[in-house]
Amino acid sequence: MSEPVVPVESGTTPDLVELARVVAQQRAEMDRLREQAATSAVVERAKGVVMALTGCSADAAGETLLQRAKAARRTLLEECWITLGEAAPARSGTGRPPAHPGRDAADATTVLAGSDTARTPSDTGDAPDDVADALARLGRALVHADTSQALARCLLDHLGQDLGADSVMIYVRRPSGGLELIGHAGVDERVATQWRQIPPVSRVAVVDALAAGEPRWLEDFARDSARYELIGDPPDRWRSRAWLPLPTGDGPEVCVGVLRGRPGPFTPRDRVHLHGVIRLCAGRLRTFTTPPERPAEALPDAVRALFAALPVAAMLLTPVRGPSGESEDFRIDAATAQAGDVLVGTGDDLTGRRLREFWPDLADAPLGRGCLDALATGETYEGEPFAHQEVVDGVAELSTYSVRVTPLADTLVVTWVRHASSDRQEQRLADLQRLGNLGWANWNLATREASWSSQVFTILGRDPARGPVPLSALPRLAIPDDRPALRRAVTDLVRAGSSFDVPFRVRDTRGVRHLRLVAEPVADRHGTPVEVHGFVQDLTARRRAELALVESERAILTQHDVLQSERTLVARLQNALLPLPEREVSLAGLRVEVAYLPAQAGIHVGGDWFSAIELPDGDALFVVGDVAGHGVDAVATMAQLRFTAKGMVITGSSLTGALARLNTLLLHSRDSHGTATMVLARYRAAERRLLWAQAGHTPPLLLRGGEVTYLRRPSGVLLGATTTPHFEEAECLLEPGDRVLLYTDGLVERPPENIDVGLDRLAAAVAAHPEDEPGALGTLLDAMLEGERRDDVCVLDIRVPRPR
Repeated sequence: MSEPVVPVESGTTPDLVELARVVAQQRAEMDRLREQAATSAVVERAKGVVMALTGCSADAAGETLLQRAKAARRTLLEECWITLGEAAPARSGTGRPPAHPGRDAADATTVLAGSDTARTPSDTGDAPDDVADALARLGRALVHADTSQALARCLLDHLGQDLGADSVMIYVRRPSGGLELIGHAGVDERVATQWRQIPPVSRVAVVDALAAGEPRWLEDFARDSARYELIGDPPDRWRSRAWLPLPTGDGPEVCVGVLRGRPGPFTPRDRVHLHGVIRLCAGRLRTFTTPPERPAEALPDAVRALFAALPVAAMLLTPVRGPSGESEDFRIDAATAQAGDVLVGTGDDLTGRRLREFWPDLADAPLGRGCLDALATGETYEGEPFAHQEVVDGVAELSTYSVRVTPLADTLVVTWVRHASSDRQEQRLADLQRLGNLGWANWNLATREASWSSQVFTILGRDPARGPVPLSALPRLAIPDDRPALRRAVTDLVRAGSSFDVPFRVRDTRGVRHLRLVAEPVADRHGTPVEVHGFVQDLTARRRAELALVESERAILTQHDVLQSERTLVARLQNALLPLPEREVSLAGLRVEVAYLPAQAGIHVGGDWFSAIELPDGDALFVVGDVAGHGVDAVATMAQLRFTAKGMVITGSSLTGALARLNTLLLHSRDSHGTATMVLARYRAAERRLLWAQAGHTPPLLLRGGEVTYLRRPSGVLLGATTTPHFEEAECLLEPGDRVLLYTDGLVERPPENIDVGLDRLAAAVAAHPEDEPGALGTLLDAMLEGERRDDVCVLDIRVPRPR
């Protein structure tokens, strides 16, 4: 077997994965050819023996071997080895018995060893002459091994003499994936019980051997103990082991373990011998692990005729069991034409086919589970109704079926029942009651009989064995507060024929339930109510949701009113503390315009504030600050800082000293509100010098000659952030026509963008609107503020007048 070689273009690298795949395929094909050659060699030798003994032709000898194997339920290879063993005379010395001209038993055994031994020169050419004799003896002994346990004993007797084996274990893989010990010899029953079941994911050599499909030779106890979990109690009872899986085929996966007490490797001769043993036992092991299947022809003709005459969809199934004895599939031994319509949509004969042809996932299908349940319990299985589309008189129609599986000896009878339209209507009514959590109820006023659907008993929490409640006694089921209203409704219905729709509550083990009873009378020809039709509905879930919604809305409205009242109070307090001048003011020869805009998002008022006053010595003090947070606490802290800052500067404190004292005030005052930022600026009119200090605040903006710059910030940390702050002072000489802006961060911040973007936007807006007329600050704010304001905005616009 060969693979086409794809030329590799210049500059490219071959696909190593593809090359590895080709090599693996060729190696597998080579192994298959070696296996075929080995089998052919043994078969040809056995045919030669038969020809020599009977004088028949080669074809007749081959047919004779096949008939013998079939009659004895052996494989052809087993029969050939037995034939060779019976024909071989006892050996003496190193002589070789001529079994067939040009053939040699040792050579055949060497070839039989297959791919593993063929890869090692010493495993092939140097195979001893006694291997063939040993395999022949084993072949004759295997004829009497009728169970897997007897086979294990037979193997131990054989391998104990030739290989020094102390124990033999035989494992088979079950459909669940795990391994089961089906035969053992030389193993204590306690160890056998302990290791009878091995999970498929275990770190055990036998699992590895079956997964790889190759032998595992455990010849170094220390190394093998680190790699595998060794079988045994204690594990060092066997110092060397070999696990050999059966060649792959149609049968179950089986692995044979040969365990020795002595350490050391298995010699090339031992490996050749073991490979031959495994191939020789393959047929016997598959016979023991695969239960015989009852042929379909064993079914009596009368049964087939009966199923052919049945007017319904029906089948007779026989379980097809796997190696573990569990049912893996079901064979159809007889079926009606209607069953073919249900399964495949045609009336084809289904006899002899398997259910997995129609349901590959049979184990998960309802019919498959029903068949397994019926086999396991011996009871009839009733399936849920299902929809099936069929063609009736050439028209596609959706019908409803249900399946029934009945055990019959070791077979199953499967029937499908097609539901009439009334059955489907009843099923739909049951689904409607269940989905709507309601049930119907009827009361006969003349006979005093009552009938309820099963859903009514479920809703009212009443045992169906107690029967329905009369209409007159129904109000007693309600809680005391709801009984009068329900009693009046029932009385009006009976006396005046008035329908009603009344909510009421009941109490049971589930708590209080909110129910609804709707009823209407049926009158006779005289107008007298003789029967009442109605339904009961459980509204507990909806009622609880309504109550939760109302409670939530009430809580939201209450909280909104509280917050709105707080906003009004804070706004009034803030207006009292921060009176805004109606027009431009003059301080120390400067023109000052002030703007304060509260946030529009939310209902809280913030802690932004300003101060612009003329000091007793003729200087001017300008302050802009921002207290963290909103609400009454923020406004209180703002007022405390505003008045304290003014007082300290008026009494002679430096700007940095005032900031240090304000920091201490925030840290140690119970009424303080977290942290705050601030800019303090003092303008000396005689020198036109602006001295300023800051505490974590944005820098002032200077517009001079149409050019916008931000003043370099001196050192200063957030107020209330540390007990050891450091503040510095900076100065700026102002010139006629200069414009200075002190502002809070609400003017430049637009989350989630970086604040540097806002500062650049402010600089561009100031450069674009350099007007010197009153009201220019409003124009600037309109350009800067777009949409809803998320924070307070406070701005001091300070201008140095030009000389007239």
